[in-house]
Formats: sequence, C-alpha cells, structure tokens
Amino acid sequence: MIYEGKAITVKEIEGGIAQLNFDLQGESVNKFNRLTIEELRAATDALKAQKNLKGLVVTSSKDSFIVGADITEFTELFAGSEEDLVANNLKANEVFSAVEDLPFPTVTAINGMALGGGFEMCLATDYRVMDKKAKVGLPEVKLGIFPGFGGTVRLSRLVGVDNAVEWISGGTENRADVALKVGAVDAVVESDQLVESAVAIIRQCNEGKLDNLARREEKKGKIKLNAMESMMAFEISKAFVAGKAGKNYPAPVEAIKVMQKHAGMTRDKAIEVEAKGFAKMAKTNVAACLVGLFLNDQELKKKAKAWEKEANDVNLAAVLGAGIMGGGVAFQSALKGTPIIMKDINQDGIALGLKEAKKLLTKRVEKGKMKPDQMADVLNSITPTLNYGDFKNVDLVVEAVVENPKVKDAVLRETEDAVREDAILTSNTSTISIDLLAKNLKRPENFCGMHFFNPVHMMPLVEVIRGKKTSDRAIATTVAYAKAMGKTPIVVNDCPGFLVNRVLFPYFGGFIGLVRDGADFQQVDKVMEKFGWPMGPAYLLDVVGMDTGKHAGEVMADGFPDRMKHEGTTAIDVMFDNNRYGQKNDKGFYKYELDRKGKQKKVVDEETYKLLEPVVQGKNEFSEEDIIARMMIPLCLETVRCLEDGIVEDPADADMGLIFGIGFPPFRGGALRYIDDMGVDKFVELADKFADLGPLYHPTEKLREMAKTGKKFFG
Repeated sequence: MIYEGKAITVKEIEGGIAQLNFDLQGESVNKFNRLTIEELRAATDALKAQKNLKGLVVTSSKDSFIVGADITEFTELFAGSEEDLVANNLKANEVFSAVEDLPFPTVTAINGMALGGGFEMCLATDYRVMDKKAKVGLPEVKLGIFPGFGGTVRLSRLVGVDNAVEWISGGTENRADVALKVGAVDAVVESDQLVESAVAIIRQCNEGKLDNLARREEKKGKIKLNAMESMMAFEISKAFVAGKAGKNYPAPVEAIKVMQKHAGMTRDKAIEVEAKGFAKMAKTNVAACLVGLFLNDQELKKKAKAWEKEANDVNLAAVLGAGIMGGGVAFQSALKGTPIIMKDINQDGIALGLKEAKKLLTKRVEKGKMKPDQMADVLNSITPTLNYGDFKNVDLVVEAVVENPKVKDAVLRETEDAVREDAILTSNTSTISIDLLAKNLKRPENFCGMHFFNPVHMMPLVEVIRGKKTSDRAIATTVAYAKAMGKTPIVVNDCPGFLVNRVLFPYFGGFIGLVRDGADFQQVDKVMEKFGWPMGPAYLLDVVGMDTGKHAGEVMADGFPDRMKHEGTTAIDVMFDNNRYGQKNDKGFYKYELDRKGKQKKVVDEETYKLLEPVVQGKNEFSEEDIIARMMIPLCLETVRCLEDGIVEDPADADMGLIFGIGFPPFRGGALRYIDDMGVDKFVELADKFADLGPLYHPTEKLREMAKTGKKFFG
C-alpha cells in the first residue's frame, strides 16, 4: 500500500502502475470535502516519492466517481473574506496541479457522475476514459458560482472556447458520446473495461505511441486563438449568455469574462485569475441564496426519505376525474412506473384524460426522450374505466374532480366503499380544508391532501396535507408515492389554501390594491418580472384562470376574513363577470392569439382598461420600489404566519414550497430568506410604512420581537 486514508487509498496494481481510489468512508457518494483534498495532497506526495512508477489510474469505488465539492461546507467558507476565499482556492489548486505534474502518465476512469470538482479532478490527469452510462459536467453556475479547481482553465484549453463556454455557463451534465465528440474524454467503454482501458493508455504512453507530456503542455499552455479570434469568440458568447441568463444570475457571464482574461496565460497565472473571479461570485447574495436553496432541498429529501421508511407500497394507483389534471396525474404516475386506473363518470372525460397523456408522451417521443414502444408501454399502464370494478386492488387513490366540497364529499365516500380498508385516499384540492372533506369518511385516518400544481408534468411540488385525523401511515405512503412520481413532496398541516395558495392570495391582494389605487397592471407585471418572477400577477391570473382565482379567493376570504376579504368589486371580479377567464377562453387581463407555431401569445387589450375604470379610484404613479413593496410584503407576512401557525415545519419547507410551487425567484432564496437579507428590522419598518393599507401589511407580534432582538429565520 502506497497510501491509506479515510477517503483515498493508493496501491500498485500491476507492472509499476498505481491506482488512486476514491472511497469516502461513511458516505454514499464521494465528494471533495476538506478531508478529501488534504488526503489527495498526501497521496500525491506519496506517489511522487515512489521510485519506479510507470503510471497512475484514478478510480472510484462508489456508484459515481465524485459528485463535486461538499456543499455543506460552502456556507462557512463563503462567509470569509474575498482574500481568504482566493487563498483557499489557490491552496486547493496546488493539489490538482501536483496531480497534473506527476512524473508519469495519468488516466482517470470515470464511472457514474463526475461533476464539479469531481470532473475538475478528471481534467487534472493526462487522459480520461469514460463509462458509456456516465455523465460529466461543471454545474457550479446553478449555485451562483463557477468552477474554482482549475475547471475554467483546463476545459477551455482542452475542448475549445465554444464548447467550454457552453458546458460551464450552461452548467450541463453531459453524456459520454457528447464528451467524446468535443474531446473532453479520450475513450468511452463498458463499465467493466474502465481500468483495463486506462492501463492500456498508460502502456501506450510508456511505449512512445502516445505523448502524454505534449498533451499535458497543451492543457497547461495558452488558449490557441489569435487576439481577433479570441475577442470574437468571447464577445459573442458573452452577449448570447447574458441574454439567456439575465442580469439576476451573474455567474455564467462572469465565467466567460474570467476565461477571456486568462486565455493568454499559462496554467498557474490563469488559475490565479480563476480564483479571484470565483471569490467575487462566492461573495454575492445570489450565491448565498442558491447554496441555501440547495441545502434546503437536501433537507427536504432527508425528510422524505424518513417518511418512506414508514410507507406502504403503492403498486397500483387510481385517479378520479379524467380531465387535464387527472390525465396529467395518470401520465406522471405511469411514466415513472406506477400503473394507474383513470376513472371518470363519462366517456368524454376519459377521452380528454387519455388525450392529455398521449399529447405529453408524443412530445417526449418527438424530442427523442422516449422510443415509440416505450410510449405504448406507458399508455398501457393507464387503465381507463367508468366504474369501480378493479378498485379492490388499488393502494392509493388521487381524487381530482371539480373543486366543490359537495361533489368531492360524494365522490370520496363512494370511493371509500369501493377500496380495501387499508387503501389511502387523497384529494387533489387546492384550497378546501382536508378536515372538512374528512368529516363524512369512515376511515379519516387513511385520508390526506395531495395537491399537485398545474401543469402536473412540469411543476415539481406536491403538497401533502395532514388533517387532524390523518395517520402517519397515510402521510408516509403519499409522500413515497409523490417521490416515486418524480415530485418533491412537502408535508403541511391543514388550513384554507394550505401553504402555497394561502401565501399566493395575499400577493394577489397586493395586486388588486395597486390596480384599485390607479397602477397600470402592465407596469406591475413588468416590475415583478424584472424582480425575478417568471410572470407578473395579471399574467399569472390569466394562466391560473379567473374562475379558479375568484373561487379560491372566496375560500381564502372565508378562511381569513380579517385580511383576505375585499370590500366592493375587485379587478378579478371585473374580469370574471365579463367572462374573461384568461388563457382558458383567450381573454383575461390580456388577449391571447396563436403565433406562427400555434402557441398562445399574450397581446395587450385596450378593452381591459375600459372594463377596469369602475374599480379604479384615482390615477397614481407608482415607483418600482413601491410596487415591489406592495406586492411582496403581504406574501412575505403570510409566509411568516404559516410558520408561526405550524402549517409548515420550518423556514426551509416554507421557502422551498414557494420556489417549487409558484416560481418565487430562486436567486432570492424564498420569502423568509428575502426578509433575512433585507434585515427583519428593516422589513418590519417597510411594512409599517404601508400600515394604512390594512391587515395584510401588519407584521405579527413575533416578527416585531425578532426585529427587536436581531433574530433571523436562517441562522
């Protein structure tokens, strides 16, 4: 044994060839934490001290090679000064450069995932051999940063500026065939041939058939473009990527600037430029929020895993109501491997549900994500029916009929009689209380909410809603089924609107108030989109549907009359009363026409302004700051109330629910992190400025207490 640590071992395998193997003890994956980097330093020193080595193969004993840096260490690391961050990166880079400078040929055998720092490790060796099923990439921009272990330097010299820009600024995970085509790896083989192929490359180097030193020098040298070519390549890339990433996500463009800056430098100087750029990005609020999001997401996954241990198996599911929503649920369940019965009361409903599933599957086939025979298999996993014939075999039912308590009550009671006593019943309601729906059930302990968001196949969140009588088994089984469907489940307690809609409607309340006071709804949309929302409130109401918006708004007003009841007629009422339901019938706040590709596009409709005249009291000019404050304060305060009322377990659940459920701007980290970043005291001060607008703008006593004592939601 040449070296033995807790993350790395090095031994001689054959004919003077050593194997450096990553296998981080006590973890399911390899990652670059402080320990691994220190051991890599020690292992490299031990390799340098060996006299007769002819080469090195780098491997992993885990299912994946290395998934990247240990992100749990980022929060503490990024809290340091910019100078400390630069020094830290340069210190780590010494290790990767020492691997690159070893006095014999080096080859990495890539299995599973090699991402971020894991792929940068691969880039430090002379050659790379990749498993057919593996993926490689540098996804750091998704955390608001870019590669900091030499990735921008080595990749740009290895695969050329265009490919490096695409990989780094897009943060893509790339398949083996793509990696081979651009030259990021040198060979693609079956997994059982990885080490053998790596050894073969080393032998060819030793026999003089391959020149690993020339290869190494190319990677350590300058980018081979003249000044004009270099300027063209980088300037065009910057303009394109800036347009795509938008100004709220600076890391993709900053990565290109860094590559442009070090293009004419050799390795060590270039790495210094990368380290400075990395530190600058690591200190941004965007990075702090995106790293926080990643950690919150890990927390959610841990909670779901804990629930899964208590879950019953769901081998057959059923969905009641075969409309767009029911068809979406059936598609998602069947696609992810759980067969499902789709029941409706009439043949037209069944046809609509199957049409929705077929449409989504056809799209997958057209995009090459699925073969036609796989599409047939998925469709065959959906069993349409008009009766309860096979329901005795069903493990879990999703009720997705119209959002009407009486109809839901009748359907749920009827279903309860048709299923086994241990089957779980769930309701895909967006606002109706689970306790209310459980009132007439014989087995309320087997019932909970399972709220999907529209469109089901695209929206990642599922709210799993616990009623007063819901059992842990019901929650656990529903969480496990949501996960099996590829969704992110969040467990919330029962109240009108649960988490997401309870928080969304105060946001719409802010919008209604702005229109009443004379704000132009188009200006409000533009300001909120610039703030980072995928769409402004008027456009969002058109997408949700004005009938849905009005109905849900009434449920919320009944549930929280002190702050969610609106006096007189609102802008939403006007749209509804004039049959302007939004995209459902091509007119709402905007008009909708088909573009050349047959997609709905929104068009300004002057008629809207005439219709709104009766509800507008006076004409006021609003600054961007005032619009943002009037929209965001009610949303943030309602999120605080959900936490205080125990609707969600902790701040991470609340923020993730808003990001996954309504598209809260990810780079702002969620409503509670947004308050933290502003400062709880400053947020309370801001809310008090708008106190005369009513209870939606009044901070809770606990929040005032937090403001006084300097407490935060996230430590």
